[in-house]
Amino acid sequence: MNVEKLKKSVGLFISLSEEEWQHIFSSFKMETLKRNSCFLTEGQVCRSIAFINSGMLIYFKSLDNGDEMTTDFAFEGDWVTDNHSRLNNSPSLLNVKAIEDTELLIITSKDLNKLYDDIPKIERLGRILIEQAFIKVTQQSIDLQVLSAKEHYVKLLEQQPEVFQRIPLYHIANYLGINPKSLSRIRNEI
Repeated sequence: MNVEKLKKSVGLFISLSEEEWQHIFSSFKMETLKRNSCFLTEGQVCRSIAFINSGMLIYFKSLDNGDEMTTDFAFEGDWVTDNHSRLNNSPSLLNVKAIEDTELLIITSKDLNKLYDDIPKIERLGRILIEQAFIKVTQQSIDLQVLSAKEHYVKLLEQQPEVFQRIPLYHIANYLGINPKSLSRIRNEI
């Protein structure tokens, strides 16, 4: 199991001994999602957290008319879960799907809680990750309310340029709340 990216990500926030790392690694399992396979399906209770070792996923909501509303993207080095579902033990309102073959390191909530008890520094990491998720969701909410589609596009281009190399444009348009023609027009203006 390739864990170097996980070590680098965790190492940004906490220092661990080799013994603690081995304990952590034994709590994760590796899983490969094929393109278009789901990590989480709407209505399912989320019971795990995944670290993206390679690949990418999108979060989306299925609409009554069969369309999908893209709500977020996740890339290598990102953590993936549905905190609302996982922490409330409630059905997820979202789907999380691989856009390309994706390698995940997955830990169940049960095993994570055991790690919190066994290695208190991991609980600090959990707090930091929840804080980051909260900040991201808050900023996304503000952006959706105050930025025009063009401003939102420019911000996405500046902050996450990899989105435009790896994610189909219809998902990007969907995320921005516009149709693909409008996205094409914005791209031509810039």
